[in-house]
Amino acid sequence: MSLFFAEAKEIGQQLIKLEQTVCVAESSTGGLIAANLLAMPGASNYFVGGSVVYTQAARRAFLDFDWQGQKRLKPLSEEMVLAFAVAARKKLATSWSIAELGATGPAGTPYGHGPGVCVIGIDGPRTGQVKITTGSGNREENMLAFTKAALTLFQQVLSEV
Repeated sequence: MSLFFAEAKEIGQQLIKLEQTVCVAESSTGGLIAANLLAMPGASNYFVGGSVVYTQAARRAFLDFDWQGQKRLKPLSEEMVLAFAVAARKKLATSWSIAELGATGPAGTPYGHGPGVCVIGIDGPRTGQVKITTGSGNREENMLAFTKAALTLFQQVLSEV
């Protein structure tokens, strides 16, 4: 399986056509969503930036977020990932944002989620969220599956604009 997915090319072309921008806040994909978007020619026209918010310290540093309010959000939920997407978009003042949180494996989360689970949120003129479960503890395969799912969701939401 390739590290780069065809969806990124279509996303880049659509963002250029719409004259819109995107940023990324990703966790378990470790920068693969951003790498896919940046691998496309013309990326400087639409990609503003991103962060790997893998730890609480990184989330606090890179996202302007109501951390007291976060306590009411269920960990690894569609509601939480959408809140991260909103925070990322506001921080970098982009048209769109993609946020991702997950457990790639081989272990699960401290919150009781097993490996192979991911939530993805899109914020912008339209929103979207999805929860992915692979049932696998294979870290590399999950990182790629979560990246592809994020790009697919963004492509779908972007096509509705």
